[in-house]
Amino acid sequence: MSHKRPYFELIPLDKLYLDEHNPRLPKSLQSATETEILEYMLLDASLIELMLAIGKNDFFPGEQLLIIKKQEDIYKVIEGNRRLSAVKLLNKPDLVSVQKTKIQQVIKEAEFFPNEIPCLIFDKEEDIHNYLGYRHITGIKEWKLLEKARYLFGLWKDQYSDLDLNQASRELAKSIGSRKDYVKRILIGYQVFYKIEDEAFYRIPGLNDISFYFNYIADSLNKLHIANYLGLDIKSIDDIGEVKLNEENLENWTRWLFEKNTEGKTRLIGDSSSLNALNKILGHKEASVAFIDKGYSLDSAIDLTGEADSQFHNYLNIALNQLENADRLVIKVNVKYDEVVNQIKDIKSLANKIGRSIQDKEDDEL
Repeated sequence: MSHKRPYFELIPLDKLYLDEHNPRLPKSLQSATETEILEYMLLDASLIELMLAIGKNDFFPGEQLLIIKKQEDIYKVIEGNRRLSAVKLLNKPDLVSVQKTKIQQVIKEAEFFPNEIPCLIFDKEEDIHNYLGYRHITGIKEWKLLEKARYLFGLWKDQYSDLDLNQASRELAKSIGSRKDYVKRILIGYQVFYKIEDEAFYRIPGLNDISFYFNYIADSLNKLHIANYLGLDIKSIDDIGEVKLNEENLENWTRWLFEKNTEGKTRLIGDSSSLNALNKILGHKEASVAFIDKGYSLDSAIDLTGEADSQFHNYLNIALNQLENADRLVIKVNVKYDEVVNQIKDIKSLANKIGRSIQDKEDDEL
């Protein structure tokens, strides 16, 4: 690593160039033009939200770009290409031919159009990569979602509590480069967490603010029937004070996800698949009663929603498609019958078994 220390300088925007060999770009865009890179960033990297954040708050000096000097008045940005793209488009929206309407809306709302950018200039590109290896792998610890929620709630309380919740969420979203609906859900979710915390986490062994997964709240509030079960209509809430929870159901939800049985297992896993299943169960009267009141397992309750019928047909279609693919390839492959005969027999046997099971069920119902 070079012993020459990096130094800080404000660099004019027109002297800063995107890294056309940025490893985050797909292979097809390596050595692409500036316009191609900018359009890719716009369509793939949430650039509109970042433009809003910079346009509203200016370019934060603590987030300087990491650059190297290529030649006189030409600097290559190694770290910060997304931020540079946002600033370039704030100043020159005609650089791209996509998302023009969204860009114009950002420009209409923007208050800052920075054209001198804080940069840390390194002697060699290798020095930056060594620094980034430390920063991203060892040096910087990603905030947990609960920490982000607590921070957002603090910002709302200090700066935007005089606005209605939708307006406040929009302003917060612009300031952090996110989406209004996401920010609103996190603010409401923090109120849900506060209630659980206020109830001493229902005295569930081992559950506290460290072991609690705020993601479960955020994901659950994004599912209509779970949110309704908790007493929340996210879209209609326009004031933090309007968050009126069904406290009995909130305790149930918390226990399903965090209270362990004698085998050390919770009734619900908080992954996307389980929460989707719970959402379907809570939207179905018979399945909901079975799960909540009768103690059915998640798998048994989801069967009552008709989800099993849909999955069954889906699995048969997948199997049929795969067999059709095999049939298409059979004339091209160099495979002996002896090598596949057992698999073919198993397929026939399993297909016959499925057919017999369906016939037996029909006979029992007569």
